[in-house]
Amino acid sequence: MLDSPLLASPHAHAPVSISRTMGLVLLALLPATLLGLWQFGWPAILLFAATLSAALLFEALALILGGKPLRPTLMDGSALLTGWLLVMTLPPWAPWWIGVLGAFIAIIVGKQVFGGLGQNLFNPAMVARVVLLVSFPLEMTQWVGPQPLFFEQTPGLSAGLAISLDGLAAPWDAMSGASILGQVDLILQQGGDLAAATPELFAPLRALLGGIPGSLGETSALLLLLGGLFLIRKGVIDWVIPVAVLLGVAVPASLLHLIDPARFAGPLLHLLAGATLLTAFFIATDPVTSPVSRLGQAVFGAGIGLLIYLIRTFGAYPEGAAFAILLMNAATPMIDHYIKPRIFGRDRRGRPLPVAGDTAQERQR
Repeated sequence: MLDSPLLASPHAHAPVSISRTMGLVLLALLPATLLGLWQFGWPAILLFAATLSAALLFEALALILGGKPLRPTLMDGSALLTGWLLVMTLPPWAPWWIGVLGAFIAIIVGKQVFGGLGQNLFNPAMVARVVLLVSFPLEMTQWVGPQPLFFEQTPGLSAGLAISLDGLAAPWDAMSGASILGQVDLILQQGGDLAAATPELFAPLRALLGGIPGSLGETSALLLLLGGLFLIRKGVIDWVIPVAVLLGVAVPASLLHLIDPARFAGPLLHLLAGATLLTAFFIATDPVTSPVSRLGQAVFGAGIGLLIYLIRTFGAYPEGAAFAILLMNAATPMIDHYIKPRIFGRDRRGRPLPVAGDTAQERQR
């Protein structure tokens, strides 16, 4: 008999363990996260701490109630990564309870209800993000521009605590506004010309370096891109899904922008603003909720990118990343059914490959 219980798959028999994989993803997220925390100050730091603490707490409670061992699961980093990804998609000055409630939805509803790590059909962080957005639209759409730590007009620790407890109230509510994508939507609703407004609204260099309003995951496109390339270099993720997501956004954005630049924003805005890069490298690449074959992953990623663009451009929400992820998560079983990886020794249809020197008459015997 084994002294330790056998947990659900995946089982690691090599240096690439679950905890090492999660650790590398967290390491790749760290630079963009640190910049975001510095850019948005104490309210963001408190929200970050509350969300991650709640994710670990709810994971521990679920394990205790389910009679499962605490240490292996809590130490593998999956709950920490779920909370981390969730808070990267939240408004940085959202009240603390948004992060705690989101952690509950992600860990309990999005993950543990399905059986825990490796069993969930949908990305847990995106389940929480969508539920929060639909249930609390005001708190989930109050964005602020960068308010770096220790600057004169930035809230200190006591003011940051007040914002975290009570939400955006006077005088800090005057700093809130729409994200870049929200401003694009507002311009179109007012009948404005995007081609004329974009140069003042969106500066690619500022988006690369983290100088635009948005969530923690929309701070520095450059740091998110470098983090994603680091994961590809380390073999944690493959390049297929990120490239497919980016092309799924860029191709329709380029085509429609060429047709009518006054109505449709260019591809750079869609790639560098919003959660496109965070989605492409850190969320869509979740191995549990994405297809198995490379062709299936390409279809999956392209579908996410296309849905992101369509929801942003024609939908009711200025950001469509979370909805796109959940819709393609739901399509993953169908993609895996119709696009299967070729089994060694068999063709794409599953028939055995002919053996060298084997004749048709011998095979019929």
